Amino acid sequence: MKTYFRVLSYAKPLLPFAVPFFICSILSILFGLANFAMMKPLLDVLFDIIKPEELARYKETPELSTSLESIEHYFYYHIITVIEDNGKFAGLVFLCITIVTSAILGNLFKYISLRLSEALKAKTVKKLRMAIFNKLVDLHVGYFTDKMKGDIVSRSTNDVHQVEFSVTNSLTVFLRDPIQTIVYFSILFYMSFELTIFTLITIPILGGFIGFISKKLKKDSMDVQNSIGRLLGIIDETIVGLKIVNSFGASGYVKDKFLNENDFYEKRYKSLSYKRELASPFSEVMGIIIVASILLFGGNLVLSDQSNMTASSFILYILFFVQIINPAKAIVGAISNIQRGIISAERILEIIDTKNDIYDKEDAQEILDFNGQITFKNVHFSYGEKEVLKGVDFSLKKGHSVALVGQSGGGKSTIADLIPRFYDIEKGSITIDGINIKNIKLESLRKLIGIVTQESILFNDTILNNIAFGVDNPNMDMVIQAAKTANAHEFIMQSEKGYDTIIGDRGVKLSGGQKQRLSIARAIFKNPPILILDEATSALDTESEKLVQDALNHLMQNRTSLIIAHRLSTIQNVNEILVVEAGEIVERGPHTILLEKTDGFYKKLTEMQAI
Repeated sequence: MKTYFRVLSYAKPLLPFAVPFFICSILSILFGLANFAMMKPLLDVLFDIIKPEELARYKETPELSTSLESIEHYFYYHIITVIEDNGKFAGLVFLCITIVTSAILGNLFKYISLRLSEALKAKTVKKLRMAIFNKLVDLHVGYFTDKMKGDIVSRSTNDVHQVEFSVTNSLTVFLRDPIQTIVYFSILFYMSFELTIFTLITIPILGGFIGFISKKLKKDSMDVQNSIGRLLGIIDETIVGLKIVNSFGASGYVKDKFLNENDFYEKRYKSLSYKRELASPFSEVMGIIIVASILLFGGNLVLSDQSNMTASSFILYILFFVQIINPAKAIVGAISNIQRGIISAERILEIIDTKNDIYDKEDAQEILDFNGQITFKNVHFSYGEKEVLKGVDFSLKKGHSVALVGQSGGGKSTIADLIPRFYDIEKGSITIDGINIKNIKLESLRKLIGIVTQESILFNDTILNNIAFGVDNPNMDMVIQAAKTANAHEFIMQSEKGYDTIIGDRGVKLSGGQKQRLSIARAIFKNPPILILDEATSALDTESEKLVQDALNHLMQNRTSLIIAHRLSTIQNVNEILVVEAGEIVERGPHTILLEKTDGFYKKLTEMQAI
């Protein structure tokens, strides 16, 4: 139940909901109760069942109070008055008007309580979904390397949906239906203590069944939710890699993979559903068995005059008891359904409770500008047990450019990722203007840095919003100037709606060169003092590379740049080249100096590219 109450914490404040919901629920129950309460006095008076001496007592003006006797006296008094003044037919008319009025008022208050519960559900789900998204945005990059994207999407959508329709729905059941059950049982005890005690004997049987089913549901619920995550992961991977799937003739393979997971989901879902749906018919059968037992036991008491109940009282007793069956079934259903919601809630809270390894220290300071240099000193870093960087030392002065070259997997991209603190180092230090980046507020640190990667990361939005990403109401002149500097303005104006053109999912409507130039325009618009260029031209054709390289040259003017490059022709004019091999810097210096080393790594790389 700890998870259940944890989810309900997202419904706070509960008091503005609980008080009006409680009042409306009570009123709805009372007006529903009035319909049945009118039946006994009407039957007694219409069919002359009541004894003359009792009838005389009910003709006295009642003093209305909250006691059941007073309420009963009140109903008798009015029905007797109407029948004596206007006849028995008028009594029937009075009863019908009372029943209709009670039904209207009862359902009105029921509707209000349902509106309140839906508002609470919507607020809870909104806050829960927002908490997940905020956590995902704030989590460090390393968290997502070990997670399947489909599973994360499943937790953010399907699991939230399960919480919405099980955990939050159960709150209204647990608030309203126990009240109704208590009210009706109070009346049943008033009408016949012995008969009500007899009916309560069967409740432990129902409770034991609920506990048994709940335990069985938990494992199946976990398997179903995990399977949905894997299914979404397969769908996502297949859509993203559809060209590869088709070109390698692997459609049969991915279909079989999806089929196997889908079969697993079907089996677990059926197992879960069979157990969950068993709760309702079982509780209904138990209700009928109890009603039949009451008819047998109570009817015998009435027929043998062993009870003070009249036939009309006994009929009314049965009617009241039948009204308890629906809320009892709702409670049973809520308890069985809540298991799946609890599993979903646990999967959601696992994300929310994930510790963020990259965070601001309490005394972290804000920096507004970059004036000196970036310094790596004896930097060590590992992915798990694999050491990637082994004592990296270098400096990048303001206005200078440093290039990282070397074989793939040597640690170049890792060095670049450490500056904006996508990861934190285990040993050594990285400083900006002499301040350790761990002592700088993340937001202010990352505002100083612009990144252009090999894979252009664009969003399914307009060209304008992609260039001015994260800025509300951007200056249009600055956007156009950034696009012109990035050699992007011409193709933008040729687009269907110019800067208002939607570029599709991940920029699918654009060519590789166009996407890269938009990424550069975004960096130019941000106008950061520090640039990180991660193989920004390696995936382009010759013509696109020239346009992008010209844009990069404009971008790097008067900026501090860290460049990761495979094409060595693009970095000949940088201030310093660092050759990274197996996590270490094995050579450093300008292009001309490195070429003079006969057996140097850089010279070999240059010769290989020339060939």
